[in-house]
Amino acid sequence: MKIARFGPFITVLTVAAFATTAIALAALSIGSKAPDFTLQATQGGNVFTFSLADALKKGPVVLYFYPAAFTKGCTIEAHDFADAIDQYHALNATVIGVSHDQLATLQKFSVSDCRSKFPVAADTDQTVMKEYDSILPQKPEYANRTSYVIAPDGTIVYTYTSLDPSEHVANTLTALKAWEADHAAHEGTTPPTPSPQPTF
Repeated sequence: MKIARFGPFITVLTVAAFATTAIALAALSIGSKAPDFTLQATQGGNVFTFSLADALKKGPVVLYFYPAAFTKGCTIEAHDFADAIDQYHALNATVIGVSHDQLATLQKFSVSDCRSKFPVAADTDQTVMKEYDSILPQKPEYANRTSYVIAPDGTIVYTYTSLDPSEHVANTLTALKAWEADHAAHEGTTPPTPSPQPTF
């Protein structure tokens, strides 16, 4: 069973027989404010400070939590996000992955598995994953596999939790496109031209 929550424009509940999939509905509700955070992160092996508030000034943010670097599912998910990064950039979206791993581990992971396409941040004391209710119930020392889409005003517009990594990219892209269309309709404007994405 996999649970996804969109904003008021879409609600999806899909059921599948994944024996290894953990079920945990993210407690942060659609429409609530995403907790702000700052973490040490790395992209392409280069270390920098990631600020959610700063990233939201550029557009929506896809924040995804994952259990551990260099594990099978997390490698698959990192590859999927890397392969789709141009689609996120076309929507002015920033992607950031968060786990409990040490920064030195993530420096390697950001190159080999994230392919230097997007940053991953070290939440070694689990402060951020706890704020986002993204702790893996069976093994609380790890993060659950939970993805959030956060609008530029800090509002959570989508959440999805499943240990199966296969649908996180497709679902967050769908949510971003739905948010953009809804936002443009309310603003009476066409979607913005993608802004240049920084490299680190």
